Amino acid sequence: QVHLVESGGGLVQAGGSLRLSCTASGRTFSGYAMGWFRQVPGKERDLVAAISWSAGNTHYADAVKGRFTISRDNAKNTVYLEMNSLKPADTAVYLCAVQSTSYGLAYKLGYDVWGQGTQVTVSS
Repeated sequence: QVHLVESGGGLVQAGGSLRLSCTASGRTFSGYAMGWFRQVPGKERDLVAAISWSAGNTHYADAVKGRFTISRDNAKNTVYLEMNSLKPADTAVYLCAVQSTSYGLAYKLGYDVWGQGTQVTVSS
């Protein structure tokens, strides 16, 4: 059983940066794509970014392209989300997940292992 733990969230002013981390324990997420999602109360959970096992392919939601960067270190069982030029609209709980069943990086399907989330709040 894989357990995912996110960290790095917090309160930041608009225009600022944060770096989120998601570390797996229990077993590795070897061979699986990983994704970062975000959720605001009362709204659907949105896919923010995804990365293939080899890190050779990535996908970003239009809202974050050019501002966020997803990366992973498989030796450390960790995936990162570097967030720059943050906006108040980026405020959400950010969750990482394992795409155990591959549907492609651009799709929200196939994710079945989730972390507990980390809150990101961007003030104006």
